[in-house]
Amino acid sequence: MSWAAMLLLAGCGGDHLESVSGPTMGSTYSVQYVRHANGPAASLVKTEVEGILAEVDRQMSTYRSDSDIERFNDLPANSCQPMPEPVLQLVRVGEQLSRDSDGAFDLTVEPLLNLWGFGPQGREEKVPSTAALAEVRARVGYEQLHIKGAELCKDAAVEVDFNSIAAGYAVDRIAARLVELRIDSFLVEATGELKAVGHKVDGSPWRIALEEPRDDQQVAQRVIALDGYGVSTSGDYRNYFEQDGQRYSHTFDARAGKPITHQLASVTVIHPSTLMADGLSTLLLILGPEAGWDYAEKHAIAAFFVMRADTGFVTRSNPEFDRLFAGPKH
Repeated sequence: MSWAAMLLLAGCGGDHLESVSGPTMGSTYSVQYVRHANGPAASLVKTEVEGILAEVDRQMSTYRSDSDIERFNDLPANSCQPMPEPVLQLVRVGEQLSRDSDGAFDLTVEPLLNLWGFGPQGREEKVPSTAALAEVRARVGYEQLHIKGAELCKDAAVEVDFNSIAAGYAVDRIAARLVELRIDSFLVEATGELKAVGHKVDGSPWRIALEEPRDDQQVAQRVIALDGYGVSTSGDYRNYFEQDGQRYSHTFDARAGKPITHQLASVTVIHPSTLMADGLSTLLLILGPEAGWDYAEKHAIAAFFVMRADTGFVTRSNPEFDRLFAGPKH
């Protein structure tokens, strides 16, 4: 046996699973990783991960008035503000998703969220008046945003909300930092967005469960093995209210200025970029069961759809998803 092989076998003996977790973005994060001999301690990983999350919070949170994006949101029309590159990066991603969806996806829906009671400044969950809706819609539109050098500018009094992509971005940042720390097998999760790379200590894959969209409990609907992919699920089944027999969710179609009302309950997207999985799962949910399916097919996006039906829920995975995860269609 060569010295290299002996060293390899000796190193494997020290491998073990480490995990760190904590609060973030009004929810939680967790990191599980395989620590090799001489690999970074959990305390170091926790410090690095929480440093990234704190930076994302300072730059992109709509729940703290001193964040970069909230200071921008407070500015009047025809204003500009210097922004860190990550904020500009997410604005560019949001603009592309908006253009690709003919404006259904839009980062400037925060005034609508607040008006309907779902946003950080939301007051009461209720259907707004026609006049109030018209006034707010005048302050919504991705076309009113543009980047000038290192500045973000607005032509109208728009407000940016990164909640549809910030967590996915954070997961990608954490994953990249773990690789820099020479960690080659890990599972990262932040507010439900996930990315898995490599394998567990015993050589088995990281596995995650796709959840059935029920209000009362969590039920695993399908279990998939991951390596090198991000996962995001967007659903309308947890944050909603009902009025006069109509259900109103927190997911908005910016073109209508109203919550979605179709029968698509949730969408899971698998993508090498967790940022893109995050944004695309929201985009497909907004578009609905037919237009969303067609969009995923056109753009070769691996997607798993859950639709409401009279008998409960019906699931449907597209060919791109089935190619990644061999299994029966539902």
